[in-house]
Amino acid sequence: MHLWESVVLGALEGLTEFLPVSSTGHLTIAEKLMGYSIDDPDVTAFTAIIQVGAVLATVIYLRADIVRLVSAFFRGLRTPGQRRTNDFRFAVAVLAGSIPIGIVGLAFKDQIETTLRSLWFVGVALILFSGVMWWADRVGTQRRHEGDITLRDTVTIGIAQCLALIPGVSRSGATMSTGLLLGIDRVAVTKLSFFLAIPALAGATVLQTVSEYDNIADGVGWGPTLTATAVSFVVGYLAVSWLLKFIAHHGLGVFIKYRVALGTVVLILVGTGALAPT
Repeated sequence: MHLWESVVLGALEGLTEFLPVSSTGHLTIAEKLMGYSIDDPDVTAFTAIIQVGAVLATVIYLRADIVRLVSAFFRGLRTPGQRRTNDFRFAVAVLAGSIPIGIVGLAFKDQIETTLRSLWFVGVALILFSGVMWWADRVGTQRRHEGDITLRDTVTIGIAQCLALIPGVSRSGATMSTGLLLGIDRVAVTKLSFFLAIPALAGATVLQTVSEYDNIADGVGWGPTLTATAVSFVVGYLAVSWLLKFIAHHGLGVFIKYRVALGTVVLILVGTGALAPT
């Protein structure tokens, strides 16, 4: 992989990881346009690994909240009385909500890295899931806030997060839409989406690094992979900051329109043979 390609893909990952537009879908499309075989093991591993840059950006941006929640969690483990605090319950809820995607991701790893990488799936998912996002944005009451989020809420949102294993759906799109349908306000569910992303994406990075180390070394290369990861960190930090400010005053409409337009273009290119699906 050329240096400029790794920079472009890293920037694309950082920009789209937390926006409800599907970072994996965007990377898959970009990698195909660059001439890569998008279901090769080194390419799928590269796509998963560079997400850790955005994860680190999230950890740093939300460091005060993370320290508060981790401290509350361990206080609750030591002192039963501390388990009644909102911070302890929220920390437990985030941990529980992170479990479903790990189980489903491991169970369907082969299908996720091969069949679902087809641009047919990406284009269709971009368009179809936009309908879910539109409905959630339309009917969500937003009457509930961060302190109202329960274990049941996060497990439900965590299950919905599994849909993001289909490129084109969007992890943040799935979690934010589900949260809105549960009546949670946009800012609270967006922050929850960030928290749920940390264990999910970190776990995927560790798994792919260990299992595909040699394929990366012999394929796209570790130099470009680390470069893309660093770029995704910088761009991801800026994207997280912007999204929290944007979502406080705007709905998902602009993202929905963009997803439909991109999905339509992808399906036209694949359908006319201008772009191979894999």
